[in-house]
Amino acid sequence: MTFRLLPEWAPQCGVMLTWPAPHTDWLDILDEAESSYTEIACAIARRETCIITCVDAAHRDLILARLRLRGVNEANLRFVHARYDDTWVRDYGPITVSDGKSLQLRDFGFNGWGQKFSAVNDDAVTRTLAGQGLFRAPVSSIDLFLEGGSIETDGRGSLLTTSACLLSKFRNPQLDRAATERELKKVLGVERILWLEHGHLAGDDTDSHIDTLARFCDERTICYVACDDRDDEHYDDLAAMEDELRALRDADGKPYELVPLPWPAGKYADDGHRLPASYANFLIINGAVLVPTYRDNADPEVLATLARCFPRHDVIGIDCLPLIKQHGSLHCVTMQLPAGVL
Repeated sequence: MTFRLLPEWAPQCGVMLTWPAPHTDWLDILDEAESSYTEIACAIARRETCIITCVDAAHRDLILARLRLRGVNEANLRFVHARYDDTWVRDYGPITVSDGKSLQLRDFGFNGWGQKFSAVNDDAVTRTLAGQGLFRAPVSSIDLFLEGGSIETDGRGSLLTTSACLLSKFRNPQLDRAATERELKKVLGVERILWLEHGHLAGDDTDSHIDTLARFCDERTICYVACDDRDDEHYDDLAAMEDELRALRDADGKPYELVPLPWPAGKYADDGHRLPASYANFLIINGAVLVPTYRDNADPEVLATLARCFPRHDVIGIDCLPLIKQHGSLHCVTMQLPAGVL
């Protein structure tokens, strides 16, 4: 049987986090960032194992003290140590495929989102943790640069992505679109690649990761960011993306059910540049969906919208305004591990 990429809603044994530390870009807002991470970790640990990568034993003790103050379920915490450049584990963590009986972890190369940032240590994290015995499933290194935030699957062999990211000349310049499709089909077991040519967020460093734009909620439903402000710089491009989503068909030739997400008011850094606030950057875990909120008037609306998309899950808002100050959000700082990986 062919190995196939698992959807995020597959049963999980844990979720990975890499914790902010003074040596990372979080230094100037470290306490704020740790507050968001603490809420995420506590929410995960109520339902499954939360694996926290930290710098060393002293760092571990500081993190644990913070989590204990928030009443974390310590039985579901697991700490591991590794060197890392930054904390966006979605993009350098392992990607899981299954043949229905066994699991394998794909460790793609990570080059700092197309050589934008130093990433040598991040690129080695999965191998480091595998060497410490964290994973039961075998890890295979893949000779391609690919970030976990750049791909979405419906669990039925279709993969959704953006051409701006996967066809960037700074990731795999030797591959054109056709060759990229062949490689993805081979290593992830997908059968169809659904490309979006439109969609971006100002302030985004990832070249339009799909997990900031459009997400599968189940095998038939895609929720997506929709800008309703004609004066906003995103309006035209996101409207074009919406048209592309309407044209997509699933493996049976049927259109997907589309659910627009509310549009938050612009969020800006101290120097005036716009931050990439996206409600699409949520995380599905066992029995819950963790949703980024931004102290915005649209926060209650997005929680209600996603509650309709996930009627069997608790929908939990987590303040992620600190995270977008470093141009990412909740999904970006996590990587789920399907049941059987640990």
